[in-house]
Amino acid sequence: MTTVTPFTTEELVLLAPVIPVVVIDDLEDAVPLAAALVRGGLPAIEVTLRTPPALAAIERIANEVEGAFVGAGTVTTPQQVDDALAAGARFLVSPGSTPNLLDAMQAADVPFLAGTATPSDVLALLERGITYAKFFPAEINGGTKALKAFYGPFPQMRFCPTGGIDLSKAPEYLQLPNVVCVGGSWMTKGDVAALAAEAAALRVN
Repeated sequence: MTTVTPFTTEELVLLAPVIPVVVIDDLEDAVPLAAALVRGGLPAIEVTLRTPPALAAIERIANEVEGAFVGAGTVTTPQQVDDALAAGARFLVSPGSTPNLLDAMQAADVPFLAGTATPSDVLALLERGITYAKFFPAEINGGTKALKAFYGPFPQMRFCPTGGIDLSKAPEYLQLPNVVCVGGSWMTKGDVAALAAEAAALRVN
């Protein structure tokens, strides 16, 4: 079982500068991939609910990978919130947010990053007292320029931008005062542990 036990979203985003976004097509890949990410220094692992084995992968990682802090990504419905938690997810990430989905994620009492793309999205979260969010898809929605623009009216909001970010782009994001970490999948192919270590060594702000 995992020994990493943060209880707040703030603790989640401070685990490492990068949250790996993992797509599992073959269930047998889940544990070795997660173990390599943890060895490289990236304990928070977002398994996206885009493939049939995703929930089973979350369950295996939660039960078998020491030090992993596994969560569910691409959460789009309240039912998926329940399913992810039942599988052992320790945090939730959504590509966007609606009132019903936010109700479910807040009721789940686990760290979560709700997706935002516009000022209205950010305001909807702030009205609920939520000050950590995903910015998605980051590159398509203006990247670092958009986040710099958000900082003026929303200095209290902190973001995990995801979408189109790789090792070459991550440092520019991580230098922004309102970015606490980034999400990406570039370290999930090849020598995963080495690529994860490279990502874990990135500096925030």
